[in-house]
Amino acid sequence: MQFNTAQRELTLKIVYYGPGLSGKTTNLRALYQRIVPTLRGHLMTLDTADDRTLFFDTLPLVFRSGNLKVKLKLFTVPGQVMHNSTRRIVLQGADAIAFVADSQPAKRQENYKYWMNMVENLKMNGLSIEALPHVVQWNKKDLGDGATAEAVAKMRAENKQPVFEAIAVRGEGVVETFLALVDLTFEQIDRTYLLSSKVGLDRDLFIEEVRRCLVDPPRIEDILPPRGSGGQGGAGGALGGSGVLGGSGESMPGASGAAADGTLAGGA
Repeated sequence: MQFNTAQRELTLKIVYYGPGLSGKTTNLRALYQRIVPTLRGHLMTLDTADDRTLFFDTLPLVFRSGNLKVKLKLFTVPGQVMHNSTRRIVLQGADAIAFVADSQPAKRQENYKYWMNMVENLKMNGLSIEALPHVVQWNKKDLGDGATAEAVAKMRAENKQPVFEAIAVRGEGVVETFLALVDLTFEQIDRTYLLSSKVGLDRDLFIEEVRRCLVDPPRIEDILPPRGSGGQGGAGGALGGSGVLGGSGESMPGASGAAADGTLAGGA
């Protein structure tokens, strides 16, 4: 988080992380279409010949909440294996993460690999998934199978962070993922920096202002469970706690040494 006291400007950085072609860039492009044109910045992309994001995408969203100017900067990381150093750089200073998993059965091991890669890169930046607001989006819902649906149900039962299903190419689940993450992000920074008491930035007002930036947005109460009924917890959140993204026999962070069940990787 960056807060310019003189200009009363708050800047938050949100990063979309996940395997190559899981739908990170598609999420940003779909979200871009839902933002009121006068409020959205330029969506910057750099693609290779095979249409994979080579570097990263950024989408600035600028609005006012109370007497503050707020900038939300959204980034995606490159999914290709050879760009790990770039992924690490993009994660620097992240305030929140949306992990975009691929629902296709063939991508189970890759989902797990990139979750662990994210955890490691956060460590290299002095951050941790335990301390960062994060949500999980299972994209390409229409391409999943019964095991995928079971994994999603397990994560939701754990109630450690919001879990969404999406079909980003149709715009389904994109705004819901974004708004839930913004809500969690404000809760975190308010707890740390006391924005409500120090600068009068009210949480409900903040979220409502974000909603007003979007075309036909859902209500926040329709996205998240009632506040105070649960929340994030456990190292690695649901992905790290249940092992549903893990390879057969591999321990997940936060699982107290329990072996992963291989639901989404390994012996599936």
